[in-house]
Amino acid sequence: MRPRVRPLPPEEWDDFTAAHPYNVCTTLARHPGIYPAWRHYTGALLDGTLPARDRELAILRTAHHCDSAYAWARHARRAREAGLTEQEIELVRRPDALWSVEDQLVLQVADDLYYGGDLTDATWAALCDRYDVAGRIELVMLVAHYGTMAMVLRTLRVQLEE
Repeated sequence: MRPRVRPLPPEEWDDFTAAHPYNVCTTLARHPGIYPAWRHYTGALLDGTLPARDRELAILRTAHHCDSAYAWARHARRAREAGLTEQEIELVRRPDALWSVEDQLVLQVADDLYYGGDLTDATWAALCDRYDVAGRIELVMLVAHYGTMAMVLRTLRVQLEE
């Protein structure tokens, strides 16, 4: 499929975009009012308080649920950098895979939000046992953000980098 919105040409990139020339950035850069705020928000989520493993598990499960090949490809690499094995990355796609209690909680948050748009009381209680208030907010916002980004990427037909 061809992009519905072509990426901004390199001669129009700002310094950030030149340093991060990914198609998601060069496409969203076409909206100069939203792009800086999106960069800041996404950056805050990616550099937040969650352990990198938890963050990448949540993003990969959300990318899987939302059928976002772009987010999956970008974050499979980041998941490897966070210490996930190739086998673990592939197991994210399987709802019947066995995980540690900590990993299963993160995946359950993504599952609950995808299927029900809310967390069950049991998931929330487990989340309260594991994370502080900021961590709970951050994990919910992370999953919601990547669900939204999956729709944006799919609708704009943002292409994977070569």
